[in-house]
Amino acid sequence: MRSGHNDRMSSTAPTPAAASGDGSENLDHRQERIRLETPRHRIEGLMTLARDGYRSRVSDVLNASERDFLTLTSVSLAPLDGGPVESHSFLVVARAHIVFAVSAEEPPRQA
Repeated sequence: MRSGHNDRMSSTAPTPAAASGDGSENLDHRQERIRLETPRHRIEGLMTLARDGYRSRVSDVLNASERDFLTLTSVSLAPLDGGPVESHSFLVVARAHIVFAVSAEEPPRQA
């Protein structure tokens, strides 16, 4: 006797847009380029945020006590003491190691 649950298509199957990876599959989120500094590295990458409302600001994500790590994509990782800059498609940073974070959407201004 068959249970029948394998005869139906799963509702979690990727749509053609999701399978293509063109970013159109999730209109509830946006990406913002940020720059982080830890005691040893300067990190720049894309953080996924809610489009609006709760968790739509970088500060919301940084201050979320239930979140110990931040996920970034399209990342550059530069040692503060010099050395080669590394590029990574994905990087997870421990929130406790972040010294500061700024938006990298616009170039830094000179004081």
